[in-house]
Amino acid sequence: MSRETIAILDFGSQYLQLIARRVRELNVYSEIFSASVSVDKLADMNLKGIIMSGGPASVYDASSPKCDEKIFELGVPVLGICYGMQLASQVLGAKIEPAKKREYGRAKLSVLDESDLLAGLPESTNVWASHGDQVKELPNGFDVLASTPTCPYAAIKNDEKQFYGVQFHPEVSHTPKGTVILKNFLYDICGCAGDWKMSDFVTETIESVREQVGSSTVICGLSGGVDSSVVASLLHKAIGDQLVCIFVDNGLLRKNEKESVVSMFKDHFHIDLRVVDWSNKFLSKLEGVTDPQKKRMIIGAEFIEAFKSEAKKIEDVKFLAQGTLYPDVIESGSKDGNPAANIKLHHNVGGLPEQLGFELVEPLRDLFKDEVRVVGEYLGLPEELVWRHPFPGPGLAVRVIGDITAGRLAILREADEILIDEVKAAGLYRQLSQTLAVLLPISTVGVMGDERSYENVIAIRSVDTTDFMTADFSRIPYEVLGTISSRIINEVKGVNRVVYDISSKPPATIEWE
Repeated sequence: MSRETIAILDFGSQYLQLIARRVRELNVYSEIFSASVSVDKLADMNLKGIIMSGGPASVYDASSPKCDEKIFELGVPVLGICYGMQLASQVLGAKIEPAKKREYGRAKLSVLDESDLLAGLPESTNVWASHGDQVKELPNGFDVLASTPTCPYAAIKNDEKQFYGVQFHPEVSHTPKGTVILKNFLYDICGCAGDWKMSDFVTETIESVREQVGSSTVICGLSGGVDSSVVASLLHKAIGDQLVCIFVDNGLLRKNEKESVVSMFKDHFHIDLRVVDWSNKFLSKLEGVTDPQKKRMIIGAEFIEAFKSEAKKIEDVKFLAQGTLYPDVIESGSKDGNPAANIKLHHNVGGLPEQLGFELVEPLRDLFKDEVRVVGEYLGLPEELVWRHPFPGPGLAVRVIGDITAGRLAILREADEILIDEVKAAGLYRQLSQTLAVLLPISTVGVMGDERSYENVIAIRSVDTTDFMTADFSRIPYEVLGTISSRIINEVKGVNRVVYDISSKPPATIEWE
């Protein structure tokens, strides 16, 4: 029997991936589909329920997204969220109109019926609303479960069709009891067993990889980041010496990064690891280049050349492994509207599969980033690697603003090491989502000892985020920032000033380039 699945229909919600993650956090496997997915496709899986996401459209607009109305004949419960609730209610005979007063932000939910979907909720609780339309009239067969001061039908159900609807977002943290609502739907209404476990995923994936690759050799581009490290570890567990990893030293790595990767994967895990030192060629091509996009293009092209040079030395290679994650699958989309049909290539791999004639092995393509970390822990990877902050494919090239030289890279490496050391020493590393140092293309006046100095500026950037699509700057304690600044200025030759970036995303990005 295939794994039990909750299908999530995409109507354009900004919280789409969050819905899927919340379901999986409750140990139920979820998969996102286009709103136009066929009923036949859904019927072919071990479907336990359907969640219809929110979205920005109005159901009465001709161009608004629709779904196959036969989903209500599949015999599984359906939960509609915001737009999903409106569309399903309309299909089942309700009338939808613009609300007299739109609800955006926190709303007070009054629970009228706590027998199933809202079981365990207090009589009054906060929810997060975001809608301009709402159900105006309900036909026979519907029951009202909850209301807000401006929305009389804030939660509804139709027992005959096994339909439930909420005019708010249970998936966001601003709805404190949202997890309770989702758990009620998954376990009490859909009857899920809750058997989505990483140990089972690892076992299934190992079997799948062995079946896919047979006796062929698989090569994997290993960067030392979380995704590629978990891919390498998982594949090594599956096929052992049939795996060959290639690590490209582009000269843009953090301090001691190459040595750390070699020590862990070659010496500790005994993986066949080939190290390609292409650093001089990267730095030569980047000399005098200051435009961020040109930097990325040069780095991407040189990576391909470096990877190809080593890959051609390896015999019987048929497969290339890469760390495609589920958000990559979702975001890539496709012409037929099925978001899972077209896979976005990893930025480090680029056009390699086509150029070298490899087939792809993507063992993590069903997982979100936080799930990848859980797999890494299960496989025995060290905590400092599993919980490492994201590091960009172009490396320090996008953190050295302006000219990239060996000297400027050396300054940034030293500052970066101090920053990460002090954040870890303060016990903050796991609390922060991404922390980095940036070398600015300016010098400022300072006083070092009794002499005037005119030296470099280091910017510190740290953000808190759940999805990296939006982020807020981290509130690192002043005393920690003070220690970081003092150490960088005193220990890194060529720096006399440290600044802290307090921009949020948007409008700023997390990386500076």
